Amino acid sequence: MPIFGTRPEAIKMAPIVAALQQSEQFECVVTVTGQHREMLDQVNELFGIVPDHDLNILQQRQSLSAIMTRTIDGLDSLFAEKKPDAVIVQGDTTTSTAGAIAAFYHGIPVVHVEAGLRSGNLLSPFPEEANRKITSQIASLHLAPTSTSKANLLAEGISPEDIVITGNSVIDALLTTVDKKIPFTDPQLEEIASSGRKVLLVTTHRRENQGNAMRGVGRALARIADAEPDLVIVLPAHKNPVVREAVLPALEGKPNVVVTEPLAYGEFTRMLALAHVVLTDSGGVQEEAPSLGKPVLVMRDNTERPEAVHAGTVTLIGTDEERIVKEVDRLLHDQDHFDSMANAINPYGDGKAAARTVAAIAHMLGLGPTVEEFQQ
Repeated sequence: MPIFGTRPEAIKMAPIVAALQQSEQFECVVTVTGQHREMLDQVNELFGIVPDHDLNILQQRQSLSAIMTRTIDGLDSLFAEKKPDAVIVQGDTTTSTAGAIAAFYHGIPVVHVEAGLRSGNLLSPFPEEANRKITSQIASLHLAPTSTSKANLLAEGISPEDIVITGNSVIDALLTTVDKKIPFTDPQLEEIASSGRKVLLVTTHRRENQGNAMRGVGRALARIADAEPDLVIVLPAHKNPVVREAVLPALEGKPNVVVTEPLAYGEFTRMLALAHVVLTDSGGVQEEAPSLGKPVLVMRDNTERPEAVHAGTVTLIGTDEERIVKEVDRLLHDQDHFDSMANAINPYGDGKAAARTVAAIAHMLGLGPTVEEFQQ
């Protein structure tokens, strides 16, 4: 039973669901929580996923505690009825941790996809760092995307027999989607695509950045827009009203700032391919953009995805307004610096993570041999 509830989880679970459904060894019972709603449904539609069970927990301005308790409560009765042989959770959302806890209470083995990511700061990103550490204490099988993630798990006392390096399934999803060049539903984006103008693609939503930090991001983007009239800033605005209230006021009336609704995953991958520079506080974008040779400026002080930082395609810049403006300006005008970050390297996967995942689950359940791990 794969369990997921947010857009990022759905993207990374989609190739795994497909691989499970194609396997003759397993019955795949897809369960979604609805922690995200519209964004989750968009991804499921793109990949042809029809959930077997939907807890539909979404409420306006829901708290983390509400997400956790509503998810555990909904899964409690579902597990009692369906009795899955294993539960699969992905990453570090509240859905994933609640799913792991609920499964643990029922004695069901937990498979943790994208296990072992660590920032080293329990409060950043919040609550993700705590979520993934909690899930690691519960999981029976830890599917680490990279050797760095495996090393993190080993350092915490996880048995090496319970860890498999699979690569990250986000690369599986990206590679199957980006070449489709899915049409934009927003005509402004089609116009940008045909214009040849440089694009700064921006995503921001992190809870720890909400408030003053995010208002500073809005001011920084306004300054960049004024200084670079030929640049187009594309900002798919997160649905969270707290995010919109912080970022958008400073951008009103800027002719070269295009604010859209959240882009469906297929459209987002196309925009990512079109972008010149990416400015984000997202986790998944740090993996996707380097795979397409895009320089990434991360508005965080630490990251649980250090591989691309070490490779030089990602730079941590925090949320200081002056630093954001300075780093974007440097990438736009220092060609040598841009080229040094734009080298297309892919430390995160080879498009075969889903197949390794299914094979690792089969081995855990005594149905198959050990798995040949992803080699970076």
